[in-house]
Formats: sequence, structure tokens, C-alpha cells
Amino acid sequence: MSIRKQVKTPAGTIAYAEQGDGPVALFVHGVLLNNHLWRHQMAHLSDIRRCIAPDLLAHGATEVTPGGDVSVTANAHMLKGFLDALGIDQVDLVGNDSGGGIAQIFAANYPERVRSFTLTDCDAQDNWPPEAFKPFLAMAAAGGLKDTLNAMLSDKSIYRSQGALGPAYEEPAKITDADIETYLRPLLEATRLKDFERFLAAFDNKHTLAIEARLKQLKAPTLIVWGTDDVYFPVEWARWLASTIPGTKRKVELTGARIFFPEERWQEFNRELRAFWQTN
Repeated sequence: MSIRKQVKTPAGTIAYAEQGDGPVALFVHGVLLNNHLWRHQMAHLSDIRRCIAPDLLAHGATEVTPGGDVSVTANAHMLKGFLDALGIDQVDLVGNDSGGGIAQIFAANYPERVRSFTLTDCDAQDNWPPEAFKPFLAMAAAGGLKDTLNAMLSDKSIYRSQGALGPAYEEPAKITDADIETYLRPLLEATRLKDFERFLAAFDNKHTLAIEARLKQLKAPTLIVWGTDDVYFPVEWARWLASTIPGTKRKVELTGARIFFPEERWQEFNRELRAFWQTN
């Protein structure tokens, strides 16, 4: 079972889950979620890796330094400070959704810290924010975030609906009430809600465009696993990443999978990770 911990960094007190021994695998979640996304990887890959999954700035139980930058680039730098605080030199880096974009920024800025790199459906290049997520950002910018989160927590079917997070899952009905509580409830803490609003307001493709040239020089062995039925990140972005990152060793397309397949299709994904880590 994973252990919940926290560590102080210049960016704040970072909450994280940890399980296993061996070389470190660092898992980076995306917007609206937290380290709970990676529970199946933590549980089933901890025999070969020391699995560590932090909560991003403005998410989960992480406490941001008051007034600190919470943008995606700031989150990438936070990961460097997080690893420094834990005395970790290199990691097998894994990212999903906006966490995949953050992982790209981290890898581009700190390539010496990346032993291997795995990207799943995520923001890339000028597809940040993706078109399908813009209505949510507009709602938040108009001041509706607190009410929307409360509505999804009061009636979990709203979270699972096509107008909310339903499109992120192949089978949204299987996402439990407890999972939804775990993801959303922490975001309503007063200070974190303000930080989360700032996190959303900072979504801009300038962050990934700024590191594109360095991404083209990334030599770390790279695995790309992508769901083919993703309204946020169509599969052409997997192909773009594969052609852009020279270290790409393997690209896998999971037919019919959607963005949060690390939860829904964890057995398939874990098989890919295990095989990739054992050969790179």
C-alpha cells in the first residue's frame, strides 16, 4: 500500500504518495486530479520501481507557498525542487494530461534528470489548452468554479456527464463516488481554490512552444502510449510527439481508450511500462 508523505520545497509543501523500492518512477497527474490517478501503477509496479506520485501545485493536499507561481512551467520547476528535496537524481518520468505537458517542460529543462520518459494523452506544442477544455476554463474565468465543483460533488452524475468529465472516460459510470470525492474535494479548500483558479488562468500554449526546440534534442528513451478516442488530445499528437522527440523507442495506440486510461486500462498500460523499463 502506498504511503502518504509530504516534503518542503521552495514552491510549497508538496504532498505525495510513495510505494516500492528500486529506481524511482515519477508520475505526474493533470488538471482536476491528484496522485490518486496513479494508484494502480503504484500498487502493481512497486516490485520493480520506487513509485512516487506528487500532487501538483494547487491540487490535492499540496500547500503552495503564499502568492507563488502555480503555472505549468512553475510546476515543472517544482518537480525539480521536489526531487532535490528527496535527494533523487534521476527518474523514469511518466505524465498524463496537463501533467504530460508539465513533464515535457521538466524533461526539456532538466534532461539530465530523466532516465526514461513516458507520455500518455497530453497537451503538446500549440494544443494547450485543447479546444474541448476551453468551456471549462471560460466557466472558471467567469467565477463559476466553486459552484461547479460543489455541483459535481453534490450530484456525482454531473461529474460523469458528457458536459463535464464524462468524455475523459470510456466508462464514466464505473468511476466511483469515492474517486470523485478524492479528486475534487481538496480543490474546494479556500486557499487552494484560489490557487487552482490561478492555475487554470495560466493555461497557455506559450509554455510548451517555449521548450519545443529542446524537446527535439531529448535523447532519453521515450515511450508514447495514446488512447485513440480522446476528444481532448487526438492521436495525431502522439504521432507529433513521436516524430519530435528523438529518443522515442515505441509508440502504442490503445484503440477506443480515452485520456484517463491509466485508471481504466491500467493492466495494459502497466504491461507497457514494465516492458519498457526492463529494456531501457
